[in-house]
Amino acid sequence: MSGFTDFLPELFEGFGRVTLRRMFGGHGLYHDGSMIGLVASDVLYLKADDETRELFTARRLGPFRYGREGKMASMSYYEAPSEIFDDPDDAAIWARRAFAAALRAKATRPVRSKRNRQGQRRAPVATETLQPRSAGPRRAARTARRRTT
Repeated sequence: MSGFTDFLPELFEGFGRVTLRRMFGGHGLYHDGSMIGLVASDVLYLKADDETRELFTARRLGPFRYGREGKMASMSYYEAPSEIFDDPDDAAIWARRAFAAALRAKATRPVRSKRNRQGQRRAPVATETLQPRSAGPRRAARTARRRTT
């Protein structure tokens, strides 16, 4: 990690524990399992949504942009205000906003259905109704052989 990314957990101490994970040549900034920011070329971008985007654009802070298939694409992460690097209380406020945006995004994300071995979609299954899988005939035979030897 660079000195910049090493500094981020300390910067957001007033907000809570944050971790960094390497991804696509940069880093993802995570809190409680949600990605609240990303770092690319030593620039911090924080998660934004319809409720918080105006706070970034009013300060003329732009979104994270990257090249994709010869075109520029943007994501819902906006450059962090420079004042957060001098004020840990302000950093905590912006981190809370980013975390709230990440939680809202998770809540509105549709449930993906899984595909079976033939590539056909299966209906989503609630986790409470899952039953343990049977071992299957091959595994049951192997287990039986091990027990007898």
